[in-house]
Amino acid sequence: MKLLIVESPTKAKTISRFLDKTYKVKSSYGHVMDLPKSKLGIDIKNNFKPEYVVPEKAEKQVAELKKLSDKADTVILATDEDREGEAIAWHLIDALKLKKQKIERIAFHEITKKAIEKALKSPRKLDMGLVDSQQARRVLDRLVGYKLSPLLWSKIRRGLSAGRVQSVAVRLIAEREEEINKFKKQEYWKILAELEKDKQKFKAKLWKKDGKIYKKLDVENKKEAQKIEADLKKSKPTTEKITKKEIGKNPPPPFTTSTLQQVAHNVLGFSAKQTMMLAQKLYEGVVLKEKKATGLITYMRTDSLSLSNSATASAKKTIEKMYGDQYALEKPRFYKNKSKNAQEAHEAIRPTFPNKDPELIKEFLEPHQFKLYQLIWQRMIASQMTTAKIDSTTIKIKADKYHLKASGSIVKFDGYMKLTGQKNEDNILPELIENDILQLNKVLTEQKFTQPPSRYNDASLVKALEKNGIGRPSTYAPTISTIQTRGYIEKDENKKLFPTEIGLLVNQLLVKHFSEIVDYKFTAEVEDDLDDIAHNEKKWTKIIENFYKPFEKNLKMKNKEIKKEDFQKDLGRKCPDCENKLIEKFGRFGKFIACSNYPECKYTEKTKEDQAVEDKIVKQEGGKNGKITCEKCGAPMNVKNGPYGPFLGCSAYPECKNIKKVENKIGVKCPKCGKDVIEKKSKKGRVFFGCSGYPKCDFVSWSKPTGEKCPNCKSPLVHKGKDKIGCSKKECGYEKRN
Repeated sequence: MKLLIVESPTKAKTISRFLDKTYKVKSSYGHVMDLPKSKLGIDIKNNFKPEYVVPEKAEKQVAELKKLSDKADTVILATDEDREGEAIAWHLIDALKLKKQKIERIAFHEITKKAIEKALKSPRKLDMGLVDSQQARRVLDRLVGYKLSPLLWSKIRRGLSAGRVQSVAVRLIAEREEEINKFKKQEYWKILAELEKDKQKFKAKLWKKDGKIYKKLDVENKKEAQKIEADLKKSKPTTEKITKKEIGKNPPPPFTTSTLQQVAHNVLGFSAKQTMMLAQKLYEGVVLKEKKATGLITYMRTDSLSLSNSATASAKKTIEKMYGDQYALEKPRFYKNKSKNAQEAHEAIRPTFPNKDPELIKEFLEPHQFKLYQLIWQRMIASQMTTAKIDSTTIKIKADKYHLKASGSIVKFDGYMKLTGQKNEDNILPELIENDILQLNKVLTEQKFTQPPSRYNDASLVKALEKNGIGRPSTYAPTISTIQTRGYIEKDENKKLFPTEIGLLVNQLLVKHFSEIVDYKFTAEVEDDLDDIAHNEKKWTKIIENFYKPFEKNLKMKNKEIKKEDFQKDLGRKCPDCENKLIEKFGRFGKFIACSNYPECKYTEKTKEDQAVEDKIVKQEGGKNGKITCEKCGAPMNVKNGPYGPFLGCSAYPECKNIKKVENKIGVKCPKCGKDVIEKKSKKGRVFFGCSGYPKCDFVSWSKPTGEKCPNCKSPLVHKGKDKIGCSKKECGYEKRN
């Protein structure tokens, strides 16, 4: 018997159907060994030797795999081909006490019969460079987390934690918020002229005056705009120069992990985590009409842009069949990686079978799975289609001392855009020759203001992390998810990321006192070091040593230097119980006021903000004389804060354990059943809006409903920004100013 071990039960199920009965395919259910939770688990004095243990949740599975491996003639380790997968294979050897002579390591980047059979014919040795690289990352992150977190507990509040990559991501978000807060808008005016020739109208923008090019902010106020408008109305515009040229537009490359997460967010509205979960299922296998699981995409954690010869050949046949020979390339198109350390997998993310048109398998996929598969399939197929040819025209127009410019384009041959679609060109230009006299219909002046930089969303944060060399394909989604779970960032109603007050405070401490930890360049250099370890060019223990010695020295110094009082606000009032000063400090669920003489004095009170919330809740819940009475025992009910927001709890606790959830009504009725829509919080602290009649009514929205319906499709309208509302149905696209 041959035992083949993978990480995932779904992956095991898919692979098992490709193999005969001599194989038994089993899952490890992820990692089988890790550092202990209860202690550091690293012997710093002994060359940073990690202490690996079998986690409690993995014990049962390890015991089962041990029994099977003892009986097996060969144990085939078929975990993922990246660093994490290589480390799991290495830990399986240790946990199962496998003998060297019976071990085989295979790797593949797609779960198809052909790929599995090819891998089984060519097993390889365990790549200790990849193992050591993963081990270095794990040890480094454990040292940062376990050493820095206690300092945060003692100086700010208990329960906080610091992570090497996560802290840098929080810094990016915090600095963007600071830019937004400091931003001062500038007024400027946009000027267009509506021109006409042979009854065909078109628009031209203000370009030059007396040979000087106008920049975006040059027309600063209404007076200047009106002067230009008056001058243009007196002018007799004529065409000065007409430039026509054919532009070739190539398709974008197939997806990497980063670009998949970005496009899936921008086009489909998926979070980075959601995208990776869906991609994982598509990779591991989906049951199609054959009633058997089939892997639909290649490995989804990659920064490679390569495509195999068989994939490009299959894509060519598909393109010829669907669109005709004129849309297929004679030779495959290849893309070069911009990332100097592109690695982790051999190919870009692509469909395992390019001939599987998404529409043909739509009925077997969940709606979100279909959308993501279609996105991946279209991107890869388009990458092997012909270049689009576009006729671009630029017209320069003289209007006395002013010059105007009009641009337009016509798609001559759609090429790859036959599949992806094309944007409609708004400014269709008439056929003109030089020195044509044009009719000026009107001058359009519009007051505008510069806009602050936008908050990051999942897509733009992933792009920023990648640009700064922070993290690798496997880390983007978990990084964003982790800092949300920790309460350092939240998402606004437009799915944009912003730092919480506690996130800003932690970032402030780290930037000021542990600048190296959150330094973009340093974090990128660590990633380079990890790549060098993976390529067997550096020793992992030396990298850890170089980091840890100065880090430990600084940590000891900062523990003495940083005072808890630095993160507490003196309110200038005395405690009514003991006359010591009152301070504002952070607790588990936010800020509160307490006596500085704690724990001797346990006096606390609510902040003004919390008191205002409490007064609103008491009024909303029908309280009398500022109090709500417990319906079970008659004692007053207190407004308390929990992980999901405020709730009412009986003051006679623990004798009376009555609690009541508080519904934060937003003044809008549910579009499905007519009950109140209330503001809620997810397990990870993200605000959303749902029907108070749940679970009987399942209406839910991440964006705040307005109570109105879309004039186009009758779906609920939602807030989409400070001054914009739009249709909740993304395909509709209706928007208007609020």
